[in-house]
Amino acid sequence: MTTATRTRLKFENAKPNIASRILNTKEELLSGELSAEIRELIEQRGVLVFPQINFTDDEQVEFTKTLGTFMPEMAGQDVYAISLDEKVNPNRDYLKGSLYWHADGTMNALPIGYALLTSKVLPTWGGNTEFCNTYAAYDALSAEDKALVANLRVMHSAWTSLFYYDPEPGQDMLERMMGIGDKELPVVWTHRSGRKSLVLGCTAHHVLGMDWTESARLLNRLREHATSEPFHYAHEWSVGDCVMWDNTGTMHRARPYDPDCGRLLTRTKTGGEEPIA
Repeated sequence: MTTATRTRLKFENAKPNIASRILNTKEELLSGELSAEIRELIEQRGVLVFPQINFTDDEQVEFTKTLGTFMPEMAGQDVYAISLDEKVNPNRDYLKGSLYWHADGTMNALPIGYALLTSKVLPTWGGNTEFCNTYAAYDALSAEDKALVANLRVMHSAWTSLFYYDPEPGQDMLERMMGIGDKELPVVWTHRSGRKSLVLGCTAHHVLGMDWTESARLLNRLREHATSEPFHYAHEWSVGDCVMWDNTGTMHRARPYDPDCGRLLTRTKTGGEEPIA
């Protein structure tokens, strides 16, 4: 009589508060047998790295589907090309905001759940992707700060992020970005699990009901805290690496790189499972 052996997740932690490297084979990952363990681990670690796993686009889509409800891109494609080459990505200007700390989909009814990037072409210089664990950052706040931010709400908007990379935009561009709308969100997201994370980033405009100067001071201080060394991980890409992050408990940004170098990553994602509340 043969005995079935269950595949187990193999990993090592990159840093104490964020990021783990997954050591399983591609075949084990694509089987779907590890999906529950992966979901459990990423909630704790925020970021998972699959070193040189070399997913094809189809394999990346297949793997993403084992983790949750697959979410196509706005234009309907399964895979989004992260590239500043206009021939590869006609909407490359959209990526300018990715150089600043953010979470994806904060303006959506449900933010994006998990996102996965696979490296296809390396930059000539720069181009690391940085992450921070906003669960761990909240947990590390002082009791005084937790009381301060417990009930605060912030107005978020896509047009706020526009001014990070284009301080004097054309009026047409500003009107288009303003057309996306504004959304009021809590500073502290209390998840259905009971855990709490910070909701910050370059879409955050001001704390409602607070003096604007004090609002700017607070949002900047919280962002500086959340992205500081204890909660921060920077990934230096190798071709074939795949990095997955929990968009509901992290922020991320790309570091500057040569815009003409052909850097290319491919993204897939899952839909969110709960609203920010």
